Amino acid sequence: MGSFLAWIAHSGIVQGIIIGAALAFLTAILILNTVIRSMTTTVNGWSAIRDCGMPGNGILTRAACAKALPMVNVFEEAAYWTAARDSSRRPLTGRNAYVLHFPAGGLPPNHAFWSLTATDPVGYAPSSPTRPTSVSGRSSLAVNRDGSLDLYLQAAAPRGRERNWLPTPAGRFKLMLRAYLPGAAILDGTYRVPEVVRSP
Repeated sequence: MGSFLAWIAHSGIVQGIIIGAALAFLTAILILNTVIRSMTTTVNGWSAIRDCGMPGNGILTRAACAKALPMVNVFEEAAYWTAARDSSRRPLTGRNAYVLHFPAGGLPPNHAFWSLTATDPVGYAPSSPTRPTSVSGRSSLAVNRDGSLDLYLQAAAPRGRERNWLPTPAGRFKLMLRAYLPGAAILDGTYRVPEVVRSP
């Protein structure tokens, strides 16, 4: 057994297979990333991929979508946006505080509900038994007098504004906004998610 393992360790054929497999894997990742970038639309720092989940997608598109958004619904059932940078194009980090301001009537139009989640860069939400992991249209949010809505995105609770607080990870993070059964303005592309603005 030891001689066989030694042969494998020094075999040019085996090493060639391993190197070839590694290069093939890296090439596949580069191709899938290129496909995803070509399908992604970014407005106000929020990126969306509208074509994932469509029945007519080819195998390359389906593979790229599976890498970017596993188990994604078709856009008509659920619209997804992600943001990893603020309005100044700086990475989002828990060291700063941010505000996401929706003007009156500017929440994502939907026929079910919307939700906003803060996750780490990989996509995992911070686990806490006492802190909310998301806010949504079903949350008890405080609306401004003019009908607008401010969401406060930061690691520590904002004093007096806890109802509209979305806790963020301490380090780098990204946001995911979802609208289930999205409305017409989302489906036709006219709806725009507001920018994430860093608080002074």
